[in-house]
Amino acid sequence: MRYIIYGKNLEVSDSLKQAVNDKFSKLDKFFNPDTEVQITLSVQRENQTVEATIPMKRNILRAEQTSTDMYASIEMVVDVLERMIRKYKTKISSHGKGIGTFNDDFLEEDVDSNETITITRSKRFAIKPMDVEEACVQMELLGHNFFVFRNAETFEANVVYKRKDRTYGLIEPEF
Repeated sequence: MRYIIYGKNLEVSDSLKQAVNDKFSKLDKFFNPDTEVQITLSVQRENQTVEATIPMKRNILRAEQTSTDMYASIEMVVDVLERMIRKYKTKISSHGKGIGTFNDDFLEEDVDSNETITITRSKRFAIKPMDVEEACVQMELLGHNFFVFRNAETFEANVVYKRKDRTYGLIEPEF
């Protein structure tokens, strides 16, 4: 695997690069050697955050972990990615989305679990046209983290959501 390591509010030292290489090498058994991993190490006050992104065909694997120790955050991200890969292996490989990214030996392994995704609740509601600010207010009034609405300007379905830093985000579809 090829590692692209970025530092945000942090100078990436050789020891951090070595720790990333050592910990992420656990994932080598899953991926082809030319797979690219983008790793961002960031510091904000006492929070040491590691974000790892592995772009694949029609999918993206992403994990983010925060702790007070950068080395612990690196290890936690690798553990999360490993669990994700094992859990969704059958779904990724059966639809051909992991071909070319995953190691052939890994794809041929038998899977122990027969986990299926089940929808436990379904809702239907009328979507009325509104502007983005009105959608944010409605989301706050409902106490939700996201809100689906029809944009009054474009008449397309949009989503507003709360970010971790207490700001808002907007998702507009692009067809």
